[in-house]
Amino acid sequence: MSRRVLILAHTGREESMVAALEACVQLHASALIPVMFQDELADMTAYLGMVDVPMQILGLDVGLEDIELVMVLGGDGTILRGAELVREYDLPLLGVNLGHVGFLAESERADLAQTVDWVVRRAYSVEERMTLDVTVWAQGAKVAHTWALNEVALEKGNRERMIEVVTEVDGRPLSSFGCDGVVMATPTGSTAYAFSAGGPVVWPEVEALLMVPISAHALFAKPLVVAPTSTLAVEVLNRNGAQGVMWCDGRRTVDLPPGSRIEVTRSNRPVRLARTHQTPFSARLVNKFELPIQGWRGPATDVASMATAPIPVVLNPKPKSPVPEPGPDTQSFRRAKTTP
Repeated sequence: MSRRVLILAHTGREESMVAALEACVQLHASALIPVMFQDELADMTAYLGMVDVPMQILGLDVGLEDIELVMVLGGDGTILRGAELVREYDLPLLGVNLGHVGFLAESERADLAQTVDWVVRRAYSVEERMTLDVTVWAQGAKVAHTWALNEVALEKGNRERMIEVVTEVDGRPLSSFGCDGVVMATPTGSTAYAFSAGGPVVWPEVEALLMVPISAHALFAKPLVVAPTSTLAVEVLNRNGAQGVMWCDGRRTVDLPPGSRIEVTRSNRPVRLARTHQTPFSARLVNKFELPIQGWRGPATDVASMATAPIPVVLNPKPKSPVPEPGPDTQSFRRAKTTP
C-alpha cells in the first residue's frame, strides 16, 4: 500500500517553500508519495519555478483519509492550522520549526533531512495533547461551539476601555474585575498566550486547565490551575457596556456583547503530535528560551559510595540554673509600679 505524507507549508515565506520542495524530493526518492494543497503547490511553483517532483493534490487525487502523516513546515501558527485541518481525522502532525520559538514543532530547519528519514523509517511515536471544548452563550441561546488546542482568549473589543468580567469554576463564581481579557488554556498552551499573560508553565503530561487574567484591576486576579474535569466560565458584565471578542488559537473568533458567557471544558478529541525523539520538556524549555544553566552539576551518579552522617538534632536550650522565685524586693517593686 502506498504511503502518503501531506506537506503543509507557509507559502508566504521563501524558507518554507524551499524546505517543502526538499521534503518532497526526499520523500519521493524514498518511495513515499508527497501530497500538497493545490494552491500551495501553485505558490511554490510560481516562486521557485517548475517543480519536477511527482506528487498528488489533496482533494483531487487523495483525501485526508488516505494520509499517514502531516509534515508542517513553519511556526506554531502553521501547526495550529494543521491541527484545525486534521481534527476530524486523528492524523498525527510533525512540525519542523521555521518560526521563532516553535514549541509545538518537533525539530528545527537544520534537521529537516534527518526528520524526513525518520518519517520514511516510521521512527516516530505519537502523543496526544489535550484540547478544549468551547461553548458561547448570548441572550440565553448557544451562539457558537468550537475548540482550541492552545487557548481560548477573551479580549476587550474596544481599545479605549477595559472589559468587565466575572470568572467561574465548576458553577461557582470566583471574582469580578475589569481587565484587558482572560485566557483559558491547556498545558500545551501554557507556553503561548497564557505564558505572556503571566501564567505558569505546565508540563504537557499534566492534565489540567488554566485560567489567566490579562492586566486585571483587582487584588485577587491570580492564574489558576484546576482539574481537567472542571468547567471554566467567564461572563461579560454590563457594567460599562464594553464589548468583548473571543479568539480560539488566534484562528477562530466570535464577538461577545455584554451579557455573553464562555464555557470551557476538556474536549474528548485530542490533537496527535508525532515525536521523533523523546526530549524531556525541561530540555525543550532550556533550548527554546535559551535559559542559563551554567553551574549545574546534576544528580549524584554513585549514590552507594557517598558516606552520610546523621543529621544532628537541635534541642531547645535549657536554663543553666532555675529561675528564682520573686523576693520581697521584687514584690515591692511590682506594687510600686501598679499603685496609682
